[in-house]
Amino acid sequence: MTTTTTPPRLASADVYRGFVMLLMMAEVLRFHKVSEALPNSSFWGFVASQQDHVSWVGCSLHDLIQPSFSFLVGVVLPYSVASRMSQESSFVKLFGRALWRSLILILLGIFLRSQWAEQTNFTFEDTLTQIGLGYPFLFLLGFASKRVQIGALVVILVGYWAAFAIYPLPDANFDYANAGALKDWEHNLTGFAAHWNKNTNLAWAFDRWFLNLFPRAEPFLHNRGGYATLSFIPTLGTMLLGLVAGNLLKSNKKQQDKLKIFIILGVSGLVLGLFLNWSGICPNVKRIWTPTWVLFSGGWCFLLLSFFYWTVDILQKRNWFFILTVIGMNSIAAYVIADGFNSYVSSSLKIHLGQNYAAIFGEPYQTLVHGFLILLIDWLILRWMYNRKLFIRI
Repeated sequence: MTTTTTPPRLASADVYRGFVMLLMMAEVLRFHKVSEALPNSSFWGFVASQQDHVSWVGCSLHDLIQPSFSFLVGVVLPYSVASRMSQESSFVKLFGRALWRSLILILLGIFLRSQWAEQTNFTFEDTLTQIGLGYPFLFLLGFASKRVQIGALVVILVGYWAAFAIYPLPDANFDYANAGALKDWEHNLTGFAAHWNKNTNLAWAFDRWFLNLFPRAEPFLHNRGGYATLSFIPTLGTMLLGLVAGNLLKSNKKQQDKLKIFIILGVSGLVLGLFLNWSGICPNVKRIWTPTWVLFSGGWCFLLLSFFYWTVDILQKRNWFFILTVIGMNSIAAYVIADGFNSYVSSSLKIHLGQNYAAIFGEPYQTLVHGFLILLIDWLILRWMYNRKLFIRI
């Protein structure tokens, strides 16, 4: 990793990050409520399905939020390190900062997940904690050669796949109810792929031990969505793909050559992910971040980065995406506002505008009106911070 000069800020990464954060913040629009109110509308049914996670195997637009956010951590790492090394920071200081950043991300994730709980909810499967757990390893690999980085990615994917494949399948006496799973669930996989079924896999078994090491109101038995702490390992793989992209962006290659490589890697990731899922070698499951998901979602990340790199950095159309730039340059603030502040904004709107104010366009569209106003307030706060150059960095 070259660190002698400070590279210019990568505008396309800010825009891409803003796009991802907007998708997350837009959950307040509650498209599923509109779809439920208009059950005969295929349009709202499709839109609602893209604002929710798939039940197990597969991918929706909403499923791409977390891998994109993780991917971008890797993309910007070479720029971040180069900036700090230009200020004559030593490696030891930089690594100490990386450990500190990791700790803050983990604690912030736990804090946000503990809101309105009776005690601290020690959970490590959300976006911030997953990135925090893997970030020190990403930082160290950022100083390694390209061959070592690719080798680490292969070891992560193959090793994680093998660990799940070796873990035994449930026997005849397995208590599915106690594990929060159903023996005849329609999304259960059969054959070899059953090693990656919900709450009967290696990651679930690990959490039954690990999460009960922390104080809890009740013993941890299962995660309702099937999410797991160990997913931070393949998430590191996603961040490594981002690191590959970041190193390429920071290289002296021509812009058009970089774009071609991104498109090739993107299509290759999609094709390989689809093949591994179709063949039964490894299913494509975001909730437990299977190796196939690393490749498949990574393919989408490369293609999305290609689009934003082409329009923002090559065509110089950054002004088209000002709304996204405001969000993307303050992503941590946007995350905290959306996760910890919107409930207050929501209740305040109803207090001051009336409980039924959002029905102005009809009952089915109440969540759209209410959610749009919340989004607008969130963005205005971020715009105020942007104008005053108040950027929260970790």
